[in-house]
Amino acid sequence: MKIPLITLCMSFLISATSFSQAPASDKKKETKEKPATEKSSGKSKQASVTIDGKVINYTVTASELTLTSDKGTARAKVFNVSYIAKTNAKVSQRPVMFAFNGGPGSSAVWLHLGALGPKIVPSSPDGTQPIKPPVVLKDNPYSILDVADLVFIDPVTTGYSRVEKGAKPSEFHSVDGDIASVADFIRRWVSENKRWSSPKYLLGESYGGVRAAGLSSTLQSKYGMHINGVVLLSSLLDFRTLSPSSGNDLSYAIYLPALTAVAHHHGAIKGDRDALVAEARKFANNEYLTALHQGRNLPLETKKSIAAKLNKLTGIKTDLIMASNLRIRSSFFRATLLKDKKKVLGRFDARVAWPAIENIHGNPAFDPSFAVAKGPFTNAMMAYLTDDLQWEDKRVYEILTGNVHPWKWNRTNSYVNLSSNISNALQENPHLKVLIQCGHTDLATPAGGILHSVDHLNITPEQRSKISVKWYDAGHMFYLNQPDLIKMRKDLVEFITE
Repeated sequence: MKIPLITLCMSFLISATSFSQAPASDKKKETKEKPATEKSSGKSKQASVTIDGKVINYTVTASELTLTSDKGTARAKVFNVSYIAKTNAKVSQRPVMFAFNGGPGSSAVWLHLGALGPKIVPSSPDGTQPIKPPVVLKDNPYSILDVADLVFIDPVTTGYSRVEKGAKPSEFHSVDGDIASVADFIRRWVSENKRWSSPKYLLGESYGGVRAAGLSSTLQSKYGMHINGVVLLSSLLDFRTLSPSSGNDLSYAIYLPALTAVAHHHGAIKGDRDALVAEARKFANNEYLTALHQGRNLPLETKKSIAAKLNKLTGIKTDLIMASNLRIRSSFFRATLLKDKKKVLGRFDARVAWPAIENIHGNPAFDPSFAVAKGPFTNAMMAYLTDDLQWEDKRVYEILTGNVHPWKWNRTNSYVNLSSNISNALQENPHLKVLIQCGHTDLATPAGGILHSVDHLNITPEQRSKISVKWYDAGHMFYLNQPDLIKMRKDLVEFITE
């Protein structure tokens, strides 16, 4: 069974890079004398930011950490940017959060400069309109640096992270290889920075949630590192929920509540949004799935009844729903909902609607929500690295790259599903907490997918009580919507400090 190579996350360009500190004449001597197991080298800067009315002084360090084999041979360099606040708290009382985006093939730019870090890319009030260039970073009053130190990780081949000579890219470009390398990075960073006694958190966005799920069990089982909390932001655990195919109708039911929320946002359906979304979820899990399951045996009158209900919940005309055999693909929905207005909806955030190219035939040629963010984040990141952090590097900073493909999904005739990793982590660590953050208008990884996975976890009621879900009005990167950014900070602070 083919696993779709879906680019899940819009993380582009953020972490930092490697900073050369020695004169050119000393570089050969340094390389010769220092083994591959040396501590990560980098460049640091002192700065401050005001959060929640308090001035937070911090040290930002951009560096490359060399991953090695058991024999000390260099395997890869992982680029990362860390923010360490200057406080009077003991190390054992100061949490540290490791954050990364997804892809596979995305750097950590989105979380770094879009939500969590002390610097942020400005956006329109609701995050749906492009910002006129050039974009200049500003202080982020909604950063969580006041309650946790932050480490942004660019997985191998993204950002400035690269495979070393002698190692093979395939060692890192797979579900298991990626998890293993990021786990090794976290272990090394924790050891080098003497943070074993600190509370530790993981935050993964989109495919980063797959990575975080794997890390939650790998760090515990392989290194004995228990994690205090895992945040799954616009994530998924089971690729089956995103993969409609002949015989797999689950994803049509998974997407329906998100289609309802989007239709309501654009005025295609009327009523209370939350009530409509709840109705769509109940309908999807019962009548709709039952109807789809019957295939060609579904009676015509029942089919018409289901189509009418879908029309009520999506705003798509009944005849089009009947013609599509009751199966509404998200790409078709994006191209069709506002077709009369000659607009196409975004995939990452379907609140975004731009003029469409004529005759798109149900398959949008571009994602306007991606276009809103890519340019501003790219320019802001490069300015931050070169102008502010004085980082010099001739390589391309890979914000979102296809160079990680072919990606090995480590599955034969099955879908990637990391649900059991979360279950195992919760079973082995009774103090582990999980926070799931969902955007209503996300058509890249709709919330229904991860909620379906959580509902099917084989865990006890007590373990299930450790899982909480928070909702936001916008899409995949809901934090670009300023009200959602404010709520996101509140939810994360409560999650970390409670």
